[in-house]
Amino acid sequence: MMFLINAIYASASIAFMLLLLLLIHYLSPVSSWGCISQALIFHQVRKYLLMLDVRKDHVKFWRPQVLLMVSNPRCSVGLITFVNDIKKSGLYVLGHVQLGDLDVLPSDPLQSQYDSWLSLVDHLNIKAFVNLTLADSIRHGVQHLLFISGLGGMRPNTLVLGFYDDIPPQDQLQDSTLSMCKFSDNNSQTDDPEDQSDPPFHFPPVREGVSVGRGGKSLGPQEYVCIIADAVKMLKNVALARYFGQFDRTNALQGPVFVDVWPVNLLRPDSAAYVDTCSLFLLQLACILNMTKAWQKAKLRLFLCVEEGRSLKGTEQKLKHLLKDLRMKAEICTVPWDAQVTLHWQRQARSEKIEELESEEGEVEADKVFANSFPSNTTRVSDEYLQAVNKLILDQELRPPAVRFLYLPRPPADTSRYHDYLHQLELLTRNLGPTLLIHGVTPVITTDL
Repeated sequence: MMFLINAIYASASIAFMLLLLLLIHYLSPVSSWGCISQALIFHQVRKYLLMLDVRKDHVKFWRPQVLLMVSNPRCSVGLITFVNDIKKSGLYVLGHVQLGDLDVLPSDPLQSQYDSWLSLVDHLNIKAFVNLTLADSIRHGVQHLLFISGLGGMRPNTLVLGFYDDIPPQDQLQDSTLSMCKFSDNNSQTDDPEDQSDPPFHFPPVREGVSVGRGGKSLGPQEYVCIIADAVKMLKNVALARYFGQFDRTNALQGPVFVDVWPVNLLRPDSAAYVDTCSLFLLQLACILNMTKAWQKAKLRLFLCVEEGRSLKGTEQKLKHLLKDLRMKAEICTVPWDAQVTLHWQRQARSEKIEELESEEGEVEADKVFANSFPSNTTRVSDEYLQAVNKLILDQELRPPAVRFLYLPRPPADTSRYHDYLHQLELLTRNLGPTLLIHGVTPVITTDL
């Protein structure tokens, strides 16, 4: 009607309104009026969380809901982004434990850190929540997070930890990069140079930050394995991530990409089972990773360790039939490991012999005969066997994988053997590149319709 009456005045009015809108948008002071959408989202989320009944959980609808423990984000960027891929529309929580006692502190030191962590989530473009806790030890802090993280039917079922080793951490999070990410109250990114002078994050330098397994300052090997045992007792799946300090997904996914899965318990060569709960959990996680958009072109390789004299064709056919039932596409690679198994049984025979000598001639005489044969502490497998298995895995690197999935046995019941347990894992995974040691405690696969 305006244009019918007078087109000139109508055009001038519209131009004036647009000019006024731009002036208000760019020159008006910033103020927070609140957003009605947040109230509506809160109402809907609360309603559907109450409808999500944990008693109606079924294996068909299982998905990984991950709690990733991060000591210092500066040296964990590769692992954080990788776990974001593997969670595949499940719950993802970044957990952090700060040592301290609230009784002797004037205020909660965690409140000022949340903005830094949320800015990190925005910068890495991941879909994750942040959960921080204050505790007197790392172990107690992880227990707190395992108990309280999540809400209703959305609770973590898988704990991911960095591996305990002596590899020096590297800063993957440069200040010059993150200083470009200044987020306002409405989570909009701005390019104002004045805002860039005040970055929204404050993470300690790598050498000064608390880092699990580096230097043993805040966490020892005994406590580290205790955390794994605690998670298993709580019926949580556990994954230990090694060599992700320099993991870069962009470089890892260039060219032919392979994901290797070793579903047998390599620390127990006398029980080579491929269809137990833990092995199937490995297969499921590898399949979930392969379903994500970034990893769709990756090819799964399933390594079948075989001994001479056993029914190779029968075992391979059963495994192919299982993969067909589960609708998983994977290349089955058979790997003979008679030499490695022979080392294991030689170690067992020597162990039995030393026990006989100790009972007949005393412990001193036995030590004289076998001091150089194997370690004095009684372990299930020898270092020679583990080194041989490690070499066996490395020898399959005609086409190196982007990541490996290995079977993680549960910690021994005897807490005095925790150091030996961690030592065995270190020898097994030495120089393997990005590797996930996984222990599954809950069934995640079914063939029932």
